[in-house]
Amino acid sequence: MDSQSPALRGADLLPDTGDPGFGVYVHWPFCAAKCPYCDFNSHVRHQPVDQERFTAAFLKEIAAMRALSGPKTVTSIFLGGGTPSLMKPQTVEAILNGIAGAWHVPAGIEITMEANPSSVEAERFRGYRAAGVNRVSLGVQALNDRDLKFLGRLHDVDDALKAIRLARDIFPRMSFDLIYARPKQTVEEWERELKEAISYAVDHLSLYQLTIEEGTPFFGLHKAGKLVVPDGEQSAALYEATQEITAREGLPAYEVSNHARPGAESRHNLTYWRYGDYAGIGPGAHGRLSQGTEKLATATERKPESWLEMVERDGHGLLESEPLGYEEQSDELLLMGLRLKEGVDLARWQQLSGRDPDPKREQFLLDHGFIERLGNSRLRCTPSGMLILDSVVADLAC
Repeated sequence: MDSQSPALRGADLLPDTGDPGFGVYVHWPFCAAKCPYCDFNSHVRHQPVDQERFTAAFLKEIAAMRALSGPKTVTSIFLGGGTPSLMKPQTVEAILNGIAGAWHVPAGIEITMEANPSSVEAERFRGYRAAGVNRVSLGVQALNDRDLKFLGRLHDVDDALKAIRLARDIFPRMSFDLIYARPKQTVEEWERELKEAISYAVDHLSLYQLTIEEGTPFFGLHKAGKLVVPDGEQSAALYEATQEITAREGLPAYEVSNHARPGAESRHNLTYWRYGDYAGIGPGAHGRLSQGTEKLATATERKPESWLEMVERDGHGLLESEPLGYEEQSDELLLMGLRLKEGVDLARWQQLSGRDPDPKREQFLLDHGFIERLGNSRLRCTPSGMLILDSVVADLAC
């Protein structure tokens, strides 16, 4: 796996040719602490995780997914979580070698690892790089210590900047996340923080509005009136400022929450949004695997220890492996594709759904400036439509 390939550094966003590629997602479910806004499948363990045992289980599940997918050429690998940067470099290397043994992995494909600044060490980063990781995504989340504490992060701003510098030095590509629309955050404060972030960025930023998810500590506080987030008007103003500043600084949005210099878009995430296939491996991982004209939706056991026992017993931790009908596939294609600036390939949507978009609904959305046609081949949301994306998708899917 030569991650120094000129093709990786080389530049242009892969065009949507109708073949969005095949990604492999590996979920490492463990964190040092659970953030109060997080509803991901992440777990805190106060005893050391048996990484050798989990590695053996990942390799078994990789083999099981290979049996479901058949031979494939991998176009991207993503190590997510949880906090994958809590893995030993040897664990990462073994998993990547397992993937390369199961499918064809060309030299230079994008191999991303999520990392938290609090778990960053230079030698560990160099170990990941030697294992084949060539892109890192850092969970920075804020650039002031007050809000980092509010968000339950274990790092401070100094830790974040150290991690960014290390990532820039060691990996060919680097991205980091920020959360905005925090309580009492003004547009002016966010603009200053965003401009500072852009000064540290290399080629990619992920910028998410804070959402209150059911089952999280923030949900209870919000319901009790103890946590107040910006209202719709303020959220829209923050979103619009985000789009304006990133576009001006050369990091335009290519997806509702993701911004990149041209050619530096996340190839793995483009596979999701273009509704490609991906194998989901590890506790709580989801996947989509084509089998002839059908697409198989897969999901694994969420609890790490239960998943481990299932894999050791059965060779996989699958709880679901259900074929999706054409209507379900067309709805998912619409849901994912309208997140992208490039929009949805209408011919592909029509092929799956067996129909054209409802002309009255489409015309209503066109008249109100929420969607637009790109010739006869593509349909996309306008900036106004992105603000009400869920409603636009629901209208078009009917």
